[in-house]
Amino acid sequence: MAEPELVDVVAVGLGVGGEEVAGRLAEAGLTVVGIERDLVGGECPYWGCIPSKMMIRAANALAEAHRVNELAGSAEVRPDWAPVARRIREEATDTWDDKVAVDRFTGKGGRFVRGSGRLDGPNRVRVGDQVFEARYGVVLGTGTRPSVPPIDGLADTPYWTNHQAIEVEELPESLLVLGGGAIGLELAQVFARFGVRVTVVEAADRVLALEEPEASKVAAGALRADGVEIHTGVRAGRVSHDGSAFTVHADGAAFSGEKLLVVTGRKAHLEELGLDSVGIDCTQRYLPVNERMHAAEGIWAVGDLTGEGAFTHIAMYQAGIVVADVLDHMRRARGGPDASGTASVVGGAAGVVSAVGGAMSAGGSAAAPGSVPVADYRALPRVTFTDPEVGAVGLTEQQARERGINVQTGYADLTASTRGWIHKAGNAGFIKLVADADQGVLIGATSVGPAGGEVLSALVVAVHAAVPVSQLRHMIYAYPTFHRAIEDALRNLK
Repeated sequence: MAEPELVDVVAVGLGVGGEEVAGRLAEAGLTVVGIERDLVGGECPYWGCIPSKMMIRAANALAEAHRVNELAGSAEVRPDWAPVARRIREEATDTWDDKVAVDRFTGKGGRFVRGSGRLDGPNRVRVGDQVFEARYGVVLGTGTRPSVPPIDGLADTPYWTNHQAIEVEELPESLLVLGGGAIGLELAQVFARFGVRVTVVEAADRVLALEEPEASKVAAGALRADGVEIHTGVRAGRVSHDGSAFTVHADGAAFSGEKLLVVTGRKAHLEELGLDSVGIDCTQRYLPVNERMHAAEGIWAVGDLTGEGAFTHIAMYQAGIVVADVLDHMRRARGGPDASGTASVVGGAAGVVSAVGGAMSAGGSAAAPGSVPVADYRALPRVTFTDPEVGAVGLTEQQARERGINVQTGYADLTASTRGWIHKAGNAGFIKLVADADQGVLIGATSVGPAGGEVLSALVVAVHAAVPVSQLRHMIYAYPTFHRAIEDALRNLK
């Protein structure tokens, strides 16, 4: 057995969250080993946020060009996928090469190891023939992978996940999309706007089933206007591939397409991490953590792995908490005061702790400067980047009612607002507010529209800071803007 090498921290998985934690701890002067078997940076820069939004930007430009005929004269539009694929390949992903990201991490003082790391007992990680022992702990950030349903015949076919959809150089003539969640709808709309015949098959009774029903209706209407066929309440029973096309057999119906994109969720593969060596159940779908991202003594987890939402902004938020907590753990291990003290910090870490201080605690109160923040997901924002965008924060109406909250809702149709009327083509959307009538604050909101994700920011602040509804009603909202519909929705709270 290899003799373990003693370091300060080992980060297993350098996705968005893991890279952030490892890099900032290395900058703070700790000896940090970062282990990644795939690409440093993870899903977001190579197959998620960045390349998919480049695709969406291009598709939206085509849609806007078509709207010229309704608003400003005439335009002839000829879609061409080549510049989109080239931009993703050259500007976003370096042809799926992570040298820049690896150099970024090692430039901060980290040590990079390519391979699959797994726990080998408390504070110990094995990767290949190397064994590292961490003085202060291990950070897990291995993310998730597509969860492929056990549909008869599917595993034997050359189906796509979002990876193949992002990497595609030449578009198919037709595409079946299995799954009507955010990723499925975003990609379906992109391909449809580039002339692909797209069919979405969703087992739930509506697309975007986790969002408000009103959002599902607007999103489905927008995609159908782009030529997308949507079939909801349909569960796939069998998939076949004849060498040139796929067929999805579902509930007595059959749907065919040249390619099949499977986007039915994601799963953390805990069984690969050696969690049983530290007494953690590895049969769970995600790795549960507490408010300081502890999965167990000396083990932190960050990002999609934790099951708190597959969003880059969640991973970065959690990373800030982990950095502060690891540094606090280090100080206490060295005999210094905890984060509530005022003593100087070893290894240049003071600036790192200061940068993450002042976060909201789980109860909603601000943490004192220099203290370790704890996670608070009450105002977790999420955006589906369809056209129109679907932004949401906090609880939906149904979730609030299931919790026994005395709910008030307010709704305002964007097309009836002055800005919606001015915008005209492509103006579908609304604002929906969910309030706790007893507390007099917003606990959730949805913003759907041409800038739904941007308008959402005001609602995130309102939910996060528990701004009284009475105060929101007394604000001045700029005219004529999309966000002014918030004022109408407040007026309609009942």
